[in-house]
Amino acid sequence: MIMESDYTNFENPLYSELKYFCKKIQEAYNELMEDLTPYRDDRFYRLAPMRLYTLSKRHFVLVFVFFLTCFGLTVFIGIAGPRIIEETKYSVATNAANGSKTGAFYFHSPPLSTYNQQLWLTCVIQVAQSKVADFIQSFEINVELKGVMQDASVMHIRDEVHQRKRTLHCEATPKGCDEIIVMHLGYLNYTQYQVNVVLKGLENLTDEIREVTFVWKRYNPSFSQVEIWFRFVFVVLTFIVTCMFAHSLRKFSMRDWGIEQKWMSILLPLLLLYNDPFFPLSFLVNSWFPGTLDAFFQALFLCALLLFWLCVYHGIRVQGERKCLTFYLPKLLIVGLIWLSAVTLGIWQTVNELQDPTYYYKVDIDNFQGMKILLLLVVVLYVLYLVFLVVRACSELKHMPYSDLRLKFLTALTFVVLIISMAILYLRFGAKALQDNFVAELSTHYQNSAEFLSFYGLLNFYMYTLAFVYSPSKNAMYDSQLKDNPAFSMLNDSDDEVIYGSDYEEMPLQNGRAIKTTSKYQDESDSD
Repeated sequence: MIMESDYTNFENPLYSELKYFCKKIQEAYNELMEDLTPYRDDRFYRLAPMRLYTLSKRHFVLVFVFFLTCFGLTVFIGIAGPRIIEETKYSVATNAANGSKTGAFYFHSPPLSTYNQQLWLTCVIQVAQSKVADFIQSFEINVELKGVMQDASVMHIRDEVHQRKRTLHCEATPKGCDEIIVMHLGYLNYTQYQVNVVLKGLENLTDEIREVTFVWKRYNPSFSQVEIWFRFVFVVLTFIVTCMFAHSLRKFSMRDWGIEQKWMSILLPLLLLYNDPFFPLSFLVNSWFPGTLDAFFQALFLCALLLFWLCVYHGIRVQGERKCLTFYLPKLLIVGLIWLSAVTLGIWQTVNELQDPTYYYKVDIDNFQGMKILLLLVVVLYVLYLVFLVVRACSELKHMPYSDLRLKFLTALTFVVLIISMAILYLRFGAKALQDNFVAELSTHYQNSAEFLSFYGLLNFYMYTLAFVYSPSKNAMYDSQLKDNPAFSMLNDSDDEVIYGSDYEEMPLQNGRAIKTTSKYQDESDSD
């Protein structure tokens, strides 16, 4: 010991100061970690209070009524709004060169503007009635596309003629043959387009072709204006709600926020991006970038919402430290695969259409089916994992009044949102909701503005409702200080204790602390 003490006297003073400084940093770090991850039985009382705790049953009913009323209002406005898709039909069978009913067909598109956003060309082939059963016929379609400038000059979009394979599927019903997508333009560079179409491989059909009808489809300019205004309104409302939610939590330390409040601070800015404040750029810039950015923001917010459900249903029953490897990594892996699949499909479609407007996802059916199967498997895995977390949380938290209340409200509101979403999808697609009618083909199934506004209104009002119930009330800081002070806790019961009962009466007993505290107050009251 004498030798060690003598040796320390010869240490470099700079080394001693550095060693002392590192020791202080380590002690500060340990104290910080103790504050961030307190004991399980103390963590509940350190959470920032929520308005959810002070709501009575009547208030809960009013919250749901307000949510459904706002959603219904957007649906009614959408029903009264303009149609999303405009159509212009050209019956060209009798006008084809040499009287042929398979081409070449030469025609112009209607005059276009940036408010038309996108352009589709579809083909409907009508055959003579036959007693033959359903049949499928493969054929080749050749498309030559030219663009007309504002000064009436004609530009070749690509020098070569686009050649793609298509499939004609006809049923022995009055419906006839399915509609065929000839081409799709994700953005419009020209005021008009000239198209020359040739159908090859239909000369030897069993049934005679009666008529060939080409249909131009584009967004209605009136709907584009409605979309701009509604996106602007939702952007402003989301910004106001985000600022109010952040302002309500300003008096509480971030380490005392509940897991719902932390997630809302992430989801509200992402909702702002979901509403896309950069959407007007698509009418100012003739480029694929604004549309791709919008799709990216939508996929980012929806996947963040999926991750929010997993983390909340798991984290509401896991207090204290949540390790990255065991808590966040499995959830990020599942949701990340969903996000990656969705973004890959969108980018894949966009890149191929930029190179070839006649590209159709069924051309790469093998790769497409692989991506589809992967996406469905990950979605099924997500649903099973979410159901497991919900069932386990309900079973473990049914005797804890505050946690049980948080769980019941989130489950009820989310269930309503999912039911409405499935109803909208069924009304939009019918029994074909799980078939191959998405990517570029999906956008041609819109009928009116209600189908657009219903999804945007549903998600926006869902997030606004959660932000309202998870934000602290005006007197939250005062109530929390009284509750944490033993001198006032018995004299001034908070509203949530009046509604839901005392903490010590209904909380599960842990390490005998609730018993000791309760008995202590009983002894004092008896002596008084």
